[in-house]
Amino acid sequence: MIQLQNTSVQRGTKFLLDGADLTIYPGQKVGLIGANGTGKSTLFQLLLGKLHSDTGTLDIPKQWRVAHMAQEVGHTTRSALDYVLDGDSELRRLEQEIATALQDPEHNGEQLAHLYSDMENIHAYTAPSRAQQLLNGLGFAPGDDQRPVSDFSGGWRIRLNLAQALMCPSDLLLLDEPTNHLDLDATLWLEEWLKRYPGTLIIISHDRDFLDNIVDRIVNIEKQKLDNYSGNYSAFERQRAEKLAQQQASFEKQQERIAHVENYIRRFRAQATKARQAQSRIKELERMEKIAPAHIDSPFTFTFKCNDKMSVPLVHIARADIGYKSNDQGTKVVLNKVELSIRAETRVGLLGPNGAGKSSLVKTLAGSLPLLAGDRTNGEHFKLGYFAQHQLEALDINASAALHIQRLAPQAREQEIRDFLGSFDFHGERAFEPITHFSGGEKARLALAIIAWEKPNVLLLDEPTNHLDLEMRHALTMALQEFEGAVIVVSHDRHLLRNTVNEFLLVADGSVSEFDGDLEDYYKWMQQQKTNVANTEKETASDSEGDNKVDKKAQRQQSAAQRAQLKPLTNKLKNLESQLEKLQKRLSEIETLLGDSSIYEDKNKAKLQELLAEQGKLQMQLEETEETWLMVSEELEAASQ
Repeated sequence: MIQLQNTSVQRGTKFLLDGADLTIYPGQKVGLIGANGTGKSTLFQLLLGKLHSDTGTLDIPKQWRVAHMAQEVGHTTRSALDYVLDGDSELRRLEQEIATALQDPEHNGEQLAHLYSDMENIHAYTAPSRAQQLLNGLGFAPGDDQRPVSDFSGGWRIRLNLAQALMCPSDLLLLDEPTNHLDLDATLWLEEWLKRYPGTLIIISHDRDFLDNIVDRIVNIEKQKLDNYSGNYSAFERQRAEKLAQQQASFEKQQERIAHVENYIRRFRAQATKARQAQSRIKELERMEKIAPAHIDSPFTFTFKCNDKMSVPLVHIARADIGYKSNDQGTKVVLNKVELSIRAETRVGLLGPNGAGKSSLVKTLAGSLPLLAGDRTNGEHFKLGYFAQHQLEALDINASAALHIQRLAPQAREQEIRDFLGSFDFHGERAFEPITHFSGGEKARLALAIIAWEKPNVLLLDEPTNHLDLEMRHALTMALQEFEGAVIVVSHDRHLLRNTVNEFLLVADGSVSEFDGDLEDYYKWMQQQKTNVANTEKETASDSEGDNKVDKKAQRQQSAAQRAQLKPLTNKLKNLESQLEKLQKRLSEIETLLGDSSIYEDKNKAKLQELLAEQGKLQMQLEETEETWLMVSEELEAASQ
């Protein structure tokens, strides 16, 4: 087991750990969390033996093999496959010893026999295929395995580091932000891989769903101590919420935060028109209400104010072909005949395999990629707030956070800017220091602050949680919930998606279509796609051998019969959704009328009573229709299986 006793680590005048204790047993999967700068990476350096504590002891079994994910990649021309195989140091050692022995004309046959036996024992002959599987799972395309590492961008090199760490046989695996540069598909694949990992695992991560699905214990670095919590991250939140709820001084702040969540639940209930998505979302939000006190001491208090003016629609794209023009390769269409209308109530998450066109769609919405065909119309009052990783690179590293805001609003008072940046945890002189030495998380916060200052009515967010810690991710989720404009998100952070979007669009097979389901359904869809690809490959191989026995005509007939059987339920569901939409529209109209103060004058008393009676009747109809809709949805789901 791993054991730290009375361990202290000091950096300058600051103690990161002070008399900290920790025990981790073999096979445990531990999530290591804590605010930025509290010592998470320092603890990893201790475990790797690259750093020594000032006081106390650290014991790790001497026979344990330790693997870790490096955060940087040096310049190398080695192929991606060789680079990943380098992670298995024992494999490389044996290969080198065999090569040396074979070069000796008088080599010892017995020694070679032992070396080949050792190679067999470590399954060396399957190593290339295992490395290839890691590359495939992490999203590398066919042929990438032979490309030199130097050809890849920084994010893809980090993926290679992750593959190298997973390739290394280990008893202890240390992963620092492994999902930071992954898309949703690769994150889901990694999650499944780590669930099967038999050794001891310690993960630094700010992805709460990722932690929830993998770890059985949380270690929180707080006040220079290592606090242990049993269970996953959600269990940690509940336990911490209970602990903090006992502090009377925090009561009012707790109630304020809970009120925000309750208000959002009410708003969402009034708008919900989708089955599993709606109900799972309401459950998730109700759970958020219970853990809200766990975040009362968050340093973030920002919101996204929406532009006062709104167009209907804000953006409309019709019959659009999306792709690229190249002098060398001509025109490459990635997405065909895209139809998309963005309105104030739009809250969309983009799903789809890596390379299917999500980035192309985002760039098109951002205006940086012109349409190859079709029409785009921006509303008169369309105002975009766009976040992408390249926005961080566009920041002026010689300017301060305050200066970035001052350039947008020269007339703004210094105190106003100080207060605004303070809500993003840039306090005091930190707001006026050049951002040269800002961390990736601080730069991401500044980029979000710049967007918030400009009051957009459309937020287009491409992987906004990269580099953000758990508290900032939680604050971002809350801010997006309260935002009154449109939201379009691409993210591997499933918690953010579940709690900020109402629907999903699937970008796949050259098209953009509504995805009728939630993230669990998307995972099943992805698995089915992989199965289909594997089956297609098998069929192709069988065809070439003349052994193809699949009766495709019978399959088509079976599918058609199933669709015909389900059609009455499908039609009934569509009718119910149409009824729900009409009821909600009329309720919204009544609420607008009731919001007019003149309706409460004596002369309008009869009209007021009429509206209140109609409102009560419609609310009852809405509840009954929603219940019917849920029953039909469950019936349809059961019949589809």
